[in-house]
Amino acid sequence: MDILSLINNINTDWKNILIHIYNENNGNNIDKFLENEYVQFNVFLEILPPKNLIFNAFTHFNINETKIVIIGQDCYPTKGDAMGLCFSVPNNRKCAASLRNIFKELNNEYGKFRKNTDLTDWAKQGVLLLNCALTVREGTAGSHLKIWQPFTTNVIKYLAKNKTNIVYILWGIYAQQYSKYIDDQNNLVLKHLHPSPLACRSGKFLGNNHFKLANEYLLKNNKELIKWI
Repeated sequence: MDILSLINNINTDWKNILIHIYNENNGNNIDKFLENEYVQFNVFLEILPPKNLIFNAFTHFNINETKIVIIGQDCYPTKGDAMGLCFSVPNNRKCAASLRNIFKELNNEYGKFRKNTDLTDWAKQGVLLLNCALTVREGTAGSHLKIWQPFTTNVIKYLAKNKTNIVYILWGIYAQQYSKYIDDQNNLVLKHLHPSPLACRSGKFLGNNHFKLANEYLLKNNKELIKWI
């Protein structure tokens, strides 16, 4: 696995930042880890998502166009689901449970259900859909989280240090740990429970109004609103 080559194929200015983070954080450790995973498991299990989608979240807009950051924990470990955008699932796949609940919240706020499970249109509008683990072993949730976490944490730290007036949407305890890096005086930090079936079964995820709050903040800062549906 040659992560640096994949980063060099990125067609936005995220490429330069990601190369810097790779070099500063012994990125070759990621290469060695993934190479071992491919050798050990790829005969009967896949490494997800496909190589060309590992850095998908960074390919749709330049850094200065970042409006919103949604932090997820892990890629979907089911073959065909992971596409390099947190919570997003290809349109030909069954809607994931957490994404279904996100759509319920959208309906609560806008009175309309979103049909497309592929969230690429969000990414194209400046929404960084960042999983903290950019890969996963098929069928084994969290299997690559430890190796990727320093890398993706530094992506968040870079944004928090160098860019302002960004909306950070942090659902769940895992995502909320990153709030310590974010200046909430110059950015909007929205925290709530994770959109998992458990949280929604208790009725505690729905009603957070995060999508409207995010757009209100963008409007206040003279940025184009996100078309969520």
